[in-house]
Amino acid sequence: MDRLPGDLGRSDAGLDGEEPAALPLGNATPREAEDLLVDRARARLQVPERLLHLAELEVLHDADTRALWTFMRPAGRPSFTPAMLGDFELWQQLIGSHFGPGRVPLDYLILGSRARGVFCFGGDLELFAQLINQGDRAGLAAYGYRCVEILHRNWRALDLPMLTVGLVQGQALGGGFEALLSFDFIIAERDATFGLPEVMFGLFPGMGAHVLLSHKLGAAQADRMILSNRTWTAAELHELGLVTELADPGEGVDAVRKFMARSSRRHPGMVNAMRASRVASAISLQDLRDVVDLWADAALQLSAADLKLMRRLATTQARLHAHAA
Repeated sequence: MDRLPGDLGRSDAGLDGEEPAALPLGNATPREAEDLLVDRARARLQVPERLLHLAELEVLHDADTRALWTFMRPAGRPSFTPAMLGDFELWQQLIGSHFGPGRVPLDYLILGSRARGVFCFGGDLELFAQLINQGDRAGLAAYGYRCVEILHRNWRALDLPMLTVGLVQGQALGGGFEALLSFDFIIAERDATFGLPEVMFGLFPGMGAHVLLSHKLGAAQADRMILSNRTWTAAELHELGLVTELADPGEGVDAVRKFMARSSRRHPGMVNAMRASRVASAISLQDLRDVVDLWADAALQLSAADLKLMRRLATTQARLHAHAA
């Protein structure tokens, strides 16, 4: 898998460990070159230091492409634990308050994963089983609300004039797949796989799949995907239009770079096209929260056998992650 170095937080660093990219001075006059250096230094100082030191998110700023690369670095099983959700909430808050017009320029926000062979396994199954055993509906709903609030803000691109890109290298399951549906574009390596396995233990994906898939594909196709309990390849989702571009294994980062290079000249038009799409098919946060309520109710109705299967799946995912690591 392509790797981006940890020092990309410096606005003048390259993407794959090479020397920093040459300043795009072209035929600039000495005064113009000086102004460019000043602008770059100012942008570097405006990037909040806290953003570059989150516990489970690696954030890398590239001033040349006006992009913010983020990679999940889970402490354990690659899932949306409460700790990772906290990082995502702070991530969104810091981006929203420091980037955009009049602040640090930002054209692209990219999310990938450092977990080998996994984008994200989705919801915290171990936490779900614990809350279900305790009959804690409020705890289940609170977790789901946090997830859909993060997802809804991402679907709105944090109300910034930027394009969002999900980079998939490996498995995207359950809530991991749901999270990707909130991005403007998905670029996936050809060996990436996608699935919604919740139906296998008597549940359904409660953090956005119904609403977002119905919005993108229509209700019938959304139901087919949610109830099928099958694995979808990147190529199949590309045929359906959910995956924007395919990349060869190990070439995902480079594919995102090329996408940004091709999009740079038409960036304003693409941003406003995405905004128009959101206006044409509005998704309300309340709709997402209503589905979470149904999911929480259904979770409390799971049988002991369902809970055993849920725990077994969590254990299998943890073992696979440990082996890959």
